[in-house]
Amino acid sequence: MTESVLQGQLKTSRDRPQIQKWMGLLVWKIAIATLLLMAVGSATRVMNAGLACPDWPLCYGQLVPTQQMNLQVFLEWFHRLDASLIGLSTLAFVGLSWWFRKELPKWLPWAAVGALGLILFQGVLGGLTVTQMLRFDIVTAHLGTALLFFATLVVIALCLTPYQGTATAGKLRWVGMTAAILVYIQCLLGGLVGSRWALHQCFGDSQLCAVMNSHIIGVFPATIASLTVVFLAWRTPALHPHLRKLAWVVGGVVVLQVLLGVATFYLHLQVEPLTVTHHIVGAALFGTLVALTTLAIRDTSRNIQSLGNS
Repeated sequence: MTESVLQGQLKTSRDRPQIQKWMGLLVWKIAIATLLLMAVGSATRVMNAGLACPDWPLCYGQLVPTQQMNLQVFLEWFHRLDASLIGLSTLAFVGLSWWFRKELPKWLPWAAVGALGLILFQGVLGGLTVTQMLRFDIVTAHLGTALLFFATLVVIALCLTPYQGTATAGKLRWVGMTAAILVYIQCLLGGLVGSRWALHQCFGDSQLCAVMNSHIIGVFPATIASLTVVFLAWRTPALHPHLRKLAWVVGGVVVLQVLLGVATFYLHLQVEPLTVTHHIVGAALFGTLVALTTLAIRDTSRNIQSLGNS
């Protein structure tokens, strides 16, 4: 009896790394799909397709509105389809994390439930954006929740990834966290500009110039904090290679984002692909900063570093 128990425990210990790796890959796939979903959502807003399907959750009362299908209807319909697939994938992730809970870290099932809560709330907001006729505060909350869900997936995936830090991150975790928060706020301001068409109205001397100017002013603290991350990484000689690479990515992406923002502004949002790219690069910058902060915390905290092995 004792021998069979020991054999079972040995088998479990051998299977654990494989199951954990498989779950990590699943989370990464959902995270990438979420980033793509935000790109489709941005295209839907830029192309004025947010109300192309006048009802919800169906589109013209159908699962596939073949007769009414055009570019705008397709964007809104595909956005809903992609969101549904992500929701089902998250539900599967929750089920698998509980089914294999003995072979996985104890925190994972609860983190999965938290991610599911965010995606369910996101679905409610998605429905309200249609029924409330694209009310700007609901649209902005819809974007903010999507970014939080994306960040949650990135953190979970990285905590499932084996990582042996060098305990040299130091202040990098705090600066990275600050930069991530500032970029998140900047993304929300950008979403608010888009949902209220503040840039167009600002050129017409509207009071919404205050919204537009807030987004422009917000560029400076977010950019300075992001570049400080790069500077600290450059000044830390023994920094883990993963952290150093992420810091360089942050530097490159923030420069690209500023250039895209300037081009979008001076072209008055007339080039839709450019505007969508500006939105999605901002989300990618936020995700990269979240990833860097997560690894920096694991680098300097033994307790968190051991999450992936507990």
